[in-house]
Amino acid sequence: MNGIKIRGTGRGVPSKVVTNADMAKIVETSDEWITTRTGISHRHHLAEGETITDMTVLAARRALENAGVTPDQIGACVVATLTADTQVPSAACRVQRELGLPHDTVCFDLNAACTGFLYALHTMECLLGASERKFGLVIGAENLSRITNWADRGTCILFGDGAGAVVVECSPAYESIHAFLGCHGTDEMLRVPGVEKGVPSLVYMEGTKVFKFAVEAVPYCIDQVLARTGKTVDDVDFFVFHQANARIIDLAVRKYRIPQEKYYKNINEYGNTSAASIPLVISELHEQGKVGPGSRVLVVGFGGGLTWGGALVEFA
Repeated sequence: MNGIKIRGTGRGVPSKVVTNADMAKIVETSDEWITTRTGISHRHHLAEGETITDMTVLAARRALENAGVTPDQIGACVVATLTADTQVPSAACRVQRELGLPHDTVCFDLNAACTGFLYALHTMECLLGASERKFGLVIGAENLSRITNWADRGTCILFGDGAGAVVVECSPAYESIHAFLGCHGTDEMLRVPGVEKGVPSLVYMEGTKVFKFAVEAVPYCIDQVLARTGKTVDDVDFFVFHQANARIIDLAVRKYRIPQEKYYKNINEYGNTSAASIPLVISELHEQGKVGPGSRVLVVGFGGGLTWGGALVEFA
């Protein structure tokens, strides 16, 4: 079976920075209230004239340059998102057009909420195994400020916009990422109503229940990935968690006694960017030299659906 490894990374972040003080002007809250409960102090929102397509294309272009791969070498492009600029054409088709990917490139969007990037990675591993071109673009991108309920102080403080991308390479010499994915279909805790439903298409979330789900899902995914790969915590070079809440990450770190040099939090700067969260972390780590050729990274995500997942990904 063919496996995939990461060859390059990139990200695109909106220019508008929204602080907790800015949020306090919109709803009844404070910097202290937000930071102690979530770990967030800033988030980026799309400014007037910016689009999620702009961020997605920018992240993809940077990932290609970083990987040393040209558009004509791409065999598939999958964008994990629930907030594309248009339902049709898809965000992935817009990337194809803007970057000039070959017309026979498989391009589509995938929605698994905050776990979307992991679902897309596994999907890409399957796609490239049957493709003549062995490089793929996997992108997570969100415009969550567009679907935020600005009257709900419990959720509007959480979300940010942005895009992260990776170029992956497929080879029979590479081990599988051993993706572990799952879902439990429910809209009771976390949902975004569809169009023409008579209610606004805004995020609804019961924070306490989602937090409880997350603190159970994260160790479950870690255990499953380690069992599938036959690895231990010591065999992993870096842990990348979906950045939903700093306390969720801290609980996992304590449970597995993960050293400080083996995990990273950027929720302070970006907030929860859903499907963009994990690739934003990976891009920053790569840029800072904390991961690189040969690095083994255990990635964990969880989100609406409810969905969850984990994988062990290496850098080429």
